[in-house]
Amino acid sequence: MTKEYGVGIIGCGNISGAYFKLIPMFKNLRIVSCTDINMETARARGAEFGVDAQEIDELLANPAVDVVVNLTIPEAHFPVSKKALEAGKHVYSEKPFVLTIEEGEELRGIADARGLKVGSAPDTYLGGSHQYARHLIDSGRIGKVTSGSAHVLGPGMEMWHPNPDFFFRPGGGPILDMGPYYVNNLVNLIGPVKRVVALANKGKAERVISNGPRNGETVPVVIPTNIHAILEFTSGAAVSLTASWDVWAHRHQNMELYGTEGAIFVPDPNFFGGKVELAGTDQEPREMEVWDHPMTRQNYEFAWGAQANYRGVGLSDMMMAVETGRDYRCSLDRSLHTIDVLTSILRAAEEGRAIDIRTTCTQPAAFGIEEARALLR
Repeated sequence: MTKEYGVGIIGCGNISGAYFKLIPMFKNLRIVSCTDINMETARARGAEFGVDAQEIDELLANPAVDVVVNLTIPEAHFPVSKKALEAGKHVYSEKPFVLTIEEGEELRGIADARGLKVGSAPDTYLGGSHQYARHLIDSGRIGKVTSGSAHVLGPGMEMWHPNPDFFFRPGGGPILDMGPYYVNNLVNLIGPVKRVVALANKGKAERVISNGPRNGETVPVVIPTNIHAILEFTSGAAVSLTASWDVWAHRHQNMELYGTEGAIFVPDPNFFGGKVELAGTDQEPREMEVWDHPMTRQNYEFAWGAQANYRGVGLSDMMMAVETGRDYRCSLDRSLHTIDVLTSILRAAEEGRAIDIRTTCTQPAAFGIEEARALLR
């Protein structure tokens, strides 16, 4: 019988709703407690989902909490995760789980000394469409991947988020906020990164919030919001990554990979599902019939329509690894490699030179149909 682990959520803001709704889908997880710097917010979320709201020290002392899900703002991820590890809890963090390699290594040291696990979002690359793209690449359908492109482009987060300040401070920006989805998926598909080069700027010195109770307020922009990078992978592939919040319209695909025998068109790594297209040497892209993977099914209503959404699968996979001793896909090694790549992109742009990536990792194990079904209730 699968062991059930108690989950404590720290941070009850905008993103927490998805975790509260989706974590109960996984047979080895049960939310038992939540907290927030604003306890009124925590109590409101707790009442909404039938979960006890506790002060943070109470949550960390709660013996029913086995693992903390850290949904605080990026600048708080490291100190909150450190405190949770020191309290003897496993930690799974929203991205970016740290802002420097040194912070990541400090968490590793604490976790290793206590026999604990640290994992991090995003886990969207475990979705059925991305895993099908992985299956096609692993099967040799496009030959050896030699190059590619990835684009995450839009006008900015102040359009929809009621408190977007942190998006424009250190730890935010399109590279550290959205880049993890893209780099994680690229590591899933073709392995780790060797070095990067980049250019960056910002389109505006401040942003105007255009929704919610703070509508009309301005937010200072401290970090670059327009970044163009090239990633050289250990495999030899070179992939361009453009991440910008200064774009009102474009016609770029989210992700394309080019091989010696064809090309594959991968859906938005921000989501679990989507259309996968493949072209061979005939140069004709064709939509593929995505396999019957449980994490392709549309199960969640967004404002713009139904999507596949399985946030928490990375956490479930990590806790299964606690039980079995196997590797887990959203591991500290892979998450830290992603942080290394993303912060190196920003350094490369600032310093005007290529940056060698200091960390590496293994390509995560493919996440097949039966493994996915085994985690779901």
